[in-house]
Amino acid sequence: MTSAEPLASVAPDEEPIVLLGADGFAGMRVAGRLAADTLDYVIDLVAPGVSTDALDRACHDFILGRGGVPAPLHYLGFPRSVCTSVNHVICHGIPSDKVLYDGDILNIDVTVVVDGWHGDASRMYFVGNVGRKAVRLCEVTYESMMRGIAAVKPGATLGDIGHAIQSFAESQRTSIVQEFCGHGIGRIFQSAPEVVHYGEPGSGAVLRAGMCFTIEPMINAGRPEIRMLSDGWTAVSRDRSLSAQFEHSVGVTADGVEIFTQSATGRHHPPYGG
Repeated sequence: MTSAEPLASVAPDEEPIVLLGADGFAGMRVAGRLAADTLDYVIDLVAPGVSTDALDRACHDFILGRGGVPAPLHYLGFPRSVCTSVNHVICHGIPSDKVLYDGDILNIDVTVVVDGWHGDASRMYFVGNVGRKAVRLCEVTYESMMRGIAAVKPGATLGDIGHAIQSFAESQRTSIVQEFCGHGIGRIFQSAPEVVHYGEPGSGAVLRAGMCFTIEPMINAGRPEIRMLSDGWTAVSRDRSLSAQFEHSVGVTADGVEIFTQSATGRHHPPYGG
């Protein structure tokens, strides 16, 4: 789940960045695995005619059945257990009785809590037969996220991550949403640092082993500007162009990065197959 508030203009030293040790990484692996398993579970449920409310209930029951708790439920007043963002919805879409249609693209954003640790991830899903423009947007968004993750190592900076994402996405004639960001994660759902998906190499906080955060670029097929709906949560592209997002929770290791929320079945992006 993206940072729920607009980007804050606070000095980076106003909130300490927590560094996790071996026990923390172990907890993050368990929570991350449940988040990934939940996203795997709903693959076969996403289809034309299914409501996003039904997908929310399915995720809710799956998470509880495996010993977790859905973190978004009642978080800052959010009314559901997952976020479901369809087509031009950028993030924080609220599940409802509205059904999916053939050709839609859908982001499902899951955050679970297991033994006090948070696992946060999202993926895109294709509903039926999806047009080439939508497929390409999802491909660019996934690759942008993975390039950002590849930039993570001790001594690199948050700006290196943002630059890796922005330079690729914009080279593909897509645009980066700048109003929302990734965030620190661990025993707290959303904490320092803020991980923006644009920036200059060498800028921002220096990465150190033990830092854990999400990388979750939101990329529009059209212009980057957003509009907030009256529910106070749902962000949409102002020009109603398609939007896509992928998200992983990661940790900085002694020599690189660990992804906590990888699919154990290898189904990292659509089309997922069986």
